[in-house]
This record gives sequence, structure tokens and C-alpha cells, in this order.
Amino acid sequence: MPVWPTGETAQPVHPTVRIATALPTMQPAERRFAELVLSSPEVVVESTAQDIAERVGVGRASVVRACQSLGYKGYPQLRVALAAELAQQAEVPTDFGSSALGRIRSDVAALAATLPQITSVLDEQSVEQAVGAIVSARRLLVLANGLSAPLATDLAMRLTAVGRASDAVADAIGQQIAARQLSPGDACVVVSGSGANESSLRVARAAKAAQATVVALTSFRASPLVALSDVSLVVAPAATTFRTELERTSRIALVVLLESLVAVIAGRLGPTAAQAHGHVLDILSENLSD
Repeated sequence: MPVWPTGETAQPVHPTVRIATALPTMQPAERRFAELVLSSPEVVVESTAQDIAERVGVGRASVVRACQSLGYKGYPQLRVALAAELAQQAEVPTDFGSSALGRIRSDVAALAATLPQITSVLDEQSVEQAVGAIVSARRLLVLANGLSAPLATDLAMRLTAVGRASDAVADAIGQQIAARQLSPGDACVVVSGSGANESSLRVARAAKAAQATVVALTSFRASPLVALSDVSLVVAPAATTFRTELERTSRIALVVLLESLVAVIAGRLGPTAAQAHGHVLDILSENLSD
């Protein structure tokens, strides 16, 4: 059963967020129930466990197990948490008309409402371990493939700009070669929204074989990448369907995480970051036209 963040600094984790970060690895029967929670939460709140089991064609025990795998004692506790989440969502206006601008405003408003939840599955220890590994690594690789590839390139550039020299490699085979040439004391940050991109998994395996520290940045708690990593930062996708996450949404959540992560690392680097910032400003001034 997944262990959800607890303690004074832990945020309440909404049911839909718990499902979104666990859905791809749930058992088929439990997943059918979870998908109904995501698509029709109002129905679930107003139904009994037996009603829901019959609706999705599974046994009542599968519904209860799914609730327990999400960290709830049982179905009643999930219903209460889901009702509370729906009450919060009802307070957010998302209908701005059917025009293109209205659609954009609706999407932005919906995204803004979910942003506080994207960090709800992070825990203090994992964040500190990831920051420590990135700051102290002798050599740092930042790698990704597919839709996450631009994020790795951007992260490596931003880290370098704050004084934490980082390398990014675009070619998938080149990534594996670079990762295999790491050493103990080096680190490899692997960015993958799904946590299941095979090229990125090969990179993680290559870095592990070189005894480097593997830091995973992903959107799914039980993904293959998390299993391979030494430390993982799981940021909840800003949507509640696996399809949407695969297409685009987790990249929004990951971008927010990466922006803040760079700022934290810059703070840990202190004078080194300040000196690097001065160099960046000099270069920018030399490359800006009138």
C-alpha cells in the first residue's frame, strides 16, 4: 500500500490526485472503479460501494481494496474526502464562454485551481535528498526523452546558469553512453512524466550500473522509473486522466516543480550562484540589441 506524506508540513491529498498518481499501476478491476471516480465523482459520492461495484462490473471487495490502496480505511472514507474535494471545485468558476479566448481562460482557471495539489504527494525527505544529490554531485547529467525532453534541456541550462554545471544529451543512445560513463559521486536526473518511457528507463539503468545517484522527476508513484531511482520527486499531474497526462498536462506540473527546484538549488549554492548570475547578466547584456 502506498505511503502518503504525513506530518505538519504535509498537504491533504485529494482522492483524484491519489488516483492520478497511481492509476497506471492499479489492478484492472480496481482501475475500473478508479476511472469511474475520475469521470463521475458526483455519482460515487451519492452511491454505496455495492452500487458502484455493480455499475462497473466488479466485486464489492475490489472497490474496498482500491480505496485501501489509495490510503483510505474503506469506501466511506473515500466518499467523504471526495465530497470535500468536489465542494472546493464548486467554488472555482471555469465557464468563460465558448470563444477561443473563453476556452483559454477556462483552462487557465481550472489549472490554477489544481496547482496547490501538484506538490501534495511530495515529502520533505525526498525533496531534501534530491536537492542534496544535485548540489553535491561531481558531475550532473539531466536527461529525458519524448515530451519531457525539452524540460531536461531547460533544466540543465537553468542549473548551469545558477552555477550548478549540468549536461544534457539529446540522442537516446548518446544518453545511455553518457550515463554509463558516470561514477560514484555523480548524479543523473531523469525527467519522465509517465515514468515508463523505455529510453529513459535505459538511461536510469545505465546510471545505476555506473553507481551514480539516480534522481527521478515524474508524475506516477509506482512507475518503473521510481522503482529504478535512488530518490524520486513525484509531482501530481494537473489533470485526472492518464491519457491527458501522457499528452501534455504533467509537463505543466513538472515545469512548476523545476522552476522552484532551480531556485532552491541556487539558494543552497550561495556565493557560487551569485557569481554565476553576474556572468549570466554580462552575457545577456552583450547579446541584446538596441
